[in-house]
Order: sequence, then structure tokens, then C-alpha cells
Amino acid sequence: MTIVALPGMPLVQPGDNLVELILQGLGRADQQLQSGDVLVVTSKIVSKSEGRYRVLDTVTPGEEALRIAAETSKDPRIVELVLDESQRVSRMGHNVLVTQHRLGFVSANSGIDQSNIEESDDRVLLLPLDPDASAVALRDGLKAATGADVGIVISDSHGRPFRVGNVGVAIGAAGLPAALDLRGRADLFGRILRVSVMAYADMVASAANLLTGEADEGRPVVLLRGLRFPPQDGRAADLIRSVEQDLYR
Repeated sequence: MTIVALPGMPLVQPGDNLVELILQGLGRADQQLQSGDVLVVTSKIVSKSEGRYRVLDTVTPGEEALRIAAETSKDPRIVELVLDESQRVSRMGHNVLVTQHRLGFVSANSGIDQSNIEESDDRVLLLPLDPDASAVALRDGLKAATGADVGIVISDSHGRPFRVGNVGVAIGAAGLPAALDLRGRADLFGRILRVSVMAYADMVASAANLLTGEADEGRPVVLLRGLRFPPQDGRAADLIRSVEQDLYR
């Protein structure tokens, strides 16, 4: 497997055509898409292209946001946006607010971010409205332009309970398995696997995250070549554990 970050990607603006920007990046990297390739695209540039900015001066925090802001020492306007983007609050503490996002996963601040955006003192960036749909649109656009049938992962960085540090995860996917079910396969000694399901799209996202980084790297699109996966068209929504199976809810 090879992993290549596309060079020279510009700062994305609302309305930018990500398919065109990716094609230009592939040209600079002297790469042509091949069927079976996977592109990992950070959620940040997807959100930017979709105009998912909110100006803080236009946000009026409600009573619950004010209460949580006082408890967590957070900006109540950001707390209001976090609540708007979430299904429920999971945990909170000083400068910490962990929520179940409206898309189902659990993350800090509902994925709302101020890093690597212009005028970050006055506005924040929300996650894409429907990352799975965004992944499908990118895949379809690239196939129309190149003829290549590729996989797309839209990645974000999440922390994990009980462990320190962030990892890359898939919040959108198309053209590859999101959850790869290995049940029924044999191990090295012929024992049949009964519970093994691989979070395939998350693992792809984390591999790419070694190159995309989280600071000033400026490498928001990564090409992975040489992966071998069955022809499944999964969605990141497949990775959300059902309420009935969630022992920590």
C-alpha cells in the first residue's frame, strides 16, 4: 500500500468545487486515479466548501447553553451551537463538553472547530450536514471526470474514552466497506471468527491522518493505493453502535 498526500491544496472557500481541486492536486502529485484507489478527505475542507460557518455574533445562547457554559467555562455562544448539533450531552467538565452528535457518534463539542479557519475569533466551522452524502457526491464527480471507481472517506479527529490522544475516524464514506464483517472466516488455526467486525473506514482514516495531521501541515487530501477490500458500498453511519448494544450509554 502507498499513501500520498496531494501537494499544494489551497485554502478552500465556500462554493469551491472539491472534485476540481482534488484533480488539480492529483496532477501536481503526478498521479492518475485508478479503480480501487481510496481518497481520504478531511471534513474541514468539505465543511468549508459547503459553507458550514457560523458567525458567533449572530448566535443567541439559550438558558441551557448559559447554564452549561457557566459549568464548563466555555463561550455560551459556542455551547449553543454544540447543543444545536447534538442529540444529547454525554459528559461535561471544566472546558470539556462531550456530546452525541446528531449523526450518532460521540465527540467533543459536536465536532465544532476554530482551528485552521480564517477569522476564527469571530466564527466557527460545523461538520458537514450529511458527510455520507458528501462522500457519494465526491465519488460520483471523480468517476464522471476520470472513469475510475474509487472509495471516499471523509475523516475527522476524535478522542476516545479511557485513552489519551486523537485518532482519525470516518464520518462519511462511499465506495468501500465502512464496517467489514469478518465473522465466519477462520483464524490461523482454523477457528471460526464469531464476533470480529473491522472498523475498516476508521482504520483507513487513521492511516491517512498520519499525513494530514492536525496543525499547519496543509495536507487535507490523501491518496491510498493498494488496499484490498470487497466490493461493498458502505456508509459511515454503519459504524454507529445501536442503543441495544451500547453498554456505556
